[in-house]
Amino acid sequence: MKFILDHIFLVGIAVLSGGALLWPALTQRGKRATPQQVTLLINRAKATIVDVRDAAAFGEGHLPDARNIPLGELAKRSGELDKFKNRTAVVVCQKGTRAFGAAKILEKAGFADVVVLDGGIEAWKTQGLPITK
Repeated sequence: MKFILDHIFLVGIAVLSGGALLWPALTQRGKRATPQQVTLLINRAKATIVDVRDAAAFGEGHLPDARNIPLGELAKRSGELDKFKNRTAVVVCQKGTRAFGAAKILEKAGFADVVVLDGGIEAWKTQGLPITK
C-alpha cells in the first residue's frame, strides 16, 4: 500500500493504459462468427454477406456472393438489402473491427440476425477459404 501511495502517478498511468487496451474489446458488442461458422451459413444459403470495405479493397478479393456497400454509405444504402432481412447478415471488413459499427446500422435498419466475421477478410484468407475477385 505504501508503494501505491508513494508512486500514485505511475500507478495511475498503468491503470489508464490498461483500460485503454481493454476498451476496444469491451465496446465491441454483438455476435461474432468464425470463418468456419460463416462457411456453414453460406453453404446452407442462410446468409447475406455485406462487405463494408471500400471498392478498391473489395476488388482485390472478397467472399463469394458478397455485396459491397462501404461503411460510409451503409446507412443510406441499407434499403438495397431489404429483401434479405429474413436471412442472417454477415458483415465483413478488413480485420473485423469496423464491422461492429456496420452491424449496429443494419440492426437499426431492421435486420434481426447480424453477425460479424471475426478477424475479417484477413482471417478468412488465413484459413485458406475461397476468395472471389
